[in-house]
Order: sequence, then C-alpha cells, then structure tokens
Amino acid sequence: MPDPDLRVSVVVPVFNAGRYLDRCAPSLLQQSIGPAHYEVIYVDDGSTDGSPARLAELAAAHPHVRHLTQPNSGWPGKPRNVGVDAARGAYVQFVDQDDELAPEALARLHAVAVANGSDVVLGKMGGSMSEPNPVFRRSVAAGTLADVPAIESLTGHKMFRRGFLTEHGIRFPEGYWRMEDLLFVARVYAAQPRISVVADYTCYLWHAREDGGNSSVAAFDIAGHYERLRVIVDTLRDGLPPGPLADAVLGRLYRLETLSRVHERYLFDPRRTDWYEAFPHLRAVARECFPASVRAALPAVTRLRGALVEAGERDAVYELARRVAGLVPVIDRGRLEVDDEGVLHAPLRFSLGWPGDGPLTLVTEDTGGWRLDPRLVAGLAAGDATDLPLTDPGNAAHGQLHLQHLATGEWWYPEGELRHELRPGPDAGAWVPGMTGELGVDPATAADGNPLPPGRYAVWFSGQLLGVNRRRRLVVP
Repeated sequence: MPDPDLRVSVVVPVFNAGRYLDRCAPSLLQQSIGPAHYEVIYVDDGSTDGSPARLAELAAAHPHVRHLTQPNSGWPGKPRNVGVDAARGAYVQFVDQDDELAPEALARLHAVAVANGSDVVLGKMGGSMSEPNPVFRRSVAAGTLADVPAIESLTGHKMFRRGFLTEHGIRFPEGYWRMEDLLFVARVYAAQPRISVVADYTCYLWHAREDGGNSSVAAFDIAGHYERLRVIVDTLRDGLPPGPLADAVLGRLYRLETLSRVHERYLFDPRRTDWYEAFPHLRAVARECFPASVRAALPAVTRLRGALVEAGERDAVYELARRVAGLVPVIDRGRLEVDDEGVLHAPLRFSLGWPGDGPLTLVTEDTGGWRLDPRLVAGLAAGDATDLPLTDPGNAAHGQLHLQHLATGEWWYPEGELRHELRPGPDAGAWVPGMTGELGVDPATAADGNPLPPGRYAVWFSGQLLGVNRRRRLVVP
C-alpha cells in the first residue's frame, strides 16, 4: 500500500560513477524535506568499477536509500524506467550520478507541485554546465507550453508527477539512444502538462565532469543521430494541434537541434569536423519534418539559414555563417551609475555591425517591407533561397541584462528589457535595427523578486536582432 508520507522518489542511474558518487550522494541524503518524505533509488546499470559496493554501503547506512541492479543496457534510459517502476513517491525527480541537488530542492519543488496540481516542475539550474535560460527568468505557479517557455529546457532534470507519466505511458527509450532526455521531455510536453517553474532558488547543480567521461563509449553515428531527431520532432508535431503554439515549439527544434551544425559557433569550432557529413541528413530533417509555417515564424537570419539548407546550398550556408560570424554587438552606453539605493542604471542602445564596415541594416522596399542587408545576402545563392521579404524586423528581438554569480556560476535576470527601434542608416533607404532604453539592476529584487545572494557578480548584456544572438560583459561601477 502506498505510503502517503512518501512524497518524492529521486531516481539516479549509475554506471561506473567512480568518485563522482561521493560528490552527488551527500546532496541527496540531506534534503530538507526530511528522510521520511522521500527516497533515493539508485539503479546500477551493470557497473564494473567500485560503484555497486559503494551503493550497497549507502543503502545499508540510510533507510531512505534503495539500490537496484540490472545487466548493462548501455544508456541511462532503461535504469531510469526501472527506477520509475520501483518508485513509491507521488513525484519523481531525476538526478544524474555526477550532479547535485541544492539542500531545499525537493521541498521547494514538491511544495509548488502540490499547491498547483503540477505535472512537471522545472527547477532553476546552476553549476558549470548551466547557461542563461529564459525559462528561469521568473517563477511560474502554473502554466502551459503556451505561456511558459519550457521548450527551452529539454533535459530530464525535472520533477514529474508519477501518475502523469503512468497515465500517458511516458517512458525513456531503452538501450543505446542518444538524446534520450529530449525524447522523454518531448513526450511529456506533447501530453500538454500543467507546468510550474521555480526560478527563485537554484535547485539543480549540473556539472561537467573533469575527466570528460560519459555513460557509454558507443561511437557517435551521424545518420542515426538525425533519425533519432526525427522521432523527437514527430513526437511534438503529432502531439500538438497545428497552430502558433506548435510552430513555436517546433521552431526551437528547427533552429537549435536541426540547424546547430550549420551555425557559425559550430562551423568555426576547430573541434567540430562533421558538419559536411551531417549536411544531407539535417537538410532532409528540415525539409521533411517541419511544416512551412515553422520556418515562416522564425526571425530573418534564422529563416534565411533554413532556406539555404533546405535548398541544398551547402557553400552558401557556409558563407552566410562566415558573414554572420563577423557581426559584433555595438553597445552605445550612457553613463552607468549606481544610485543611493544601490540600484544600477544602465542606459543602452544595441545594434549589430561589421568592424570597419558600418552597421547591419535593412533596406526598405516599395511594398513597405524590408530586405536584409545586401552585405549579408549578396551572391549567396541563385534562385529563391535568399528572396525572403521581411515584414517584422522586431521578430524575437530582445535586449536585457543577466547577472552571473562569480563563485557559484548561477544566473539571475533583473527586470526590464530594451524596446525595438529602427533608426535611419548611413545610406538612403537603409535602416539600422536595434534595441534601446534603460536597464537597471536592483540588488534587493534582482533574484526573481528577492535579494541577490551575497557575492560578486558579472553583469552581462544579452541581445538578439534578426535571429543573431550576442552577449557581452559590461564593466560597471
């Protein structure tokens, strides 16, 4: 009979975790929710090191720890499923063997879940693997994919209502399946869950391993990668009704997962050498898996990149990436001041430009629309791939400040955002897109309405124009 006091089951797949078990374990054993209200289920996936013995010690010493074993399956999906099947808590929290939970994580996540009838709760992430993420700008008591940017978080490090997973038959793929987290979360989102976000407390510490290790040594297969991506895209496309929500959700998979290998960050990274081999596979996914309305909703440069990919213009894709890589953020700052209340005032204007060659511009058309800067598109490709009229130059444009705690690496998001503008350019008929306004940082409220944790912070400006993202650290008083 279920224990009504057992609120959360923490499921941890383990494979040859080595010393990382003792980094993770203390954070799981001392959760403030209290040992009577949660259990830790370690599922060992056929480890060949000392992990099984260490797990047996933990289970023997702590009544709320359980240790299950199974033959090696080669990937975390099956041990996670085994853990969920064995779980007794109303909610399940997944943790990787080399990560940590903050002391109050389970208590805070569970309280929000129960108060709001949540199916999934996203807890703010920190640690060396975390990057700024818009989903953690503000806490959300309850919402849906339509009003919470949860699609920007596709890792499995979340709290899920176990009954929701069971009702919808949501499981991880088993055996070798890279991107198993993405498929699992896609299945959750396709079932249109009730979503909560805890953004005022860093719940999950996501760590890079110093040894670069992973749970498998299986070789990476390009063709198989994109076949798996098809499954993920199909899961969301078939699960959500056609319309703006589906286009926005699928747009994330188009611009990031599908086009990632033709983005300048990837193409010009000397460690990445597989984009040429990947091109026909990602092109097929772009052409065959996404409705045309998905690309039509993207900002201009992303849409152009996708059009060139779908047209098979491999050389043009590379040249566009080279031109975009040359764009730098142009940040015109007024005087940065800290007032008597300790509030930082930062008047800013943000645009993009090429050093020594002026700002990125838009060119007006007789029809009333705009075209992208000729320096960006001229000579890229023949035909219709670059013939993309632009009706909304402010699509997805943003400009805001991010704060990075220098000791912990956690990110905070002060209130305020710049507004989009078009100002006259250097030539007749040319306009410079940009963002302008005054941003502020109030230490008393900058942590999702709460005081910032003590410490030293870096202040970053993050902006996007026409689908081109740039981030720059600001020097402040």
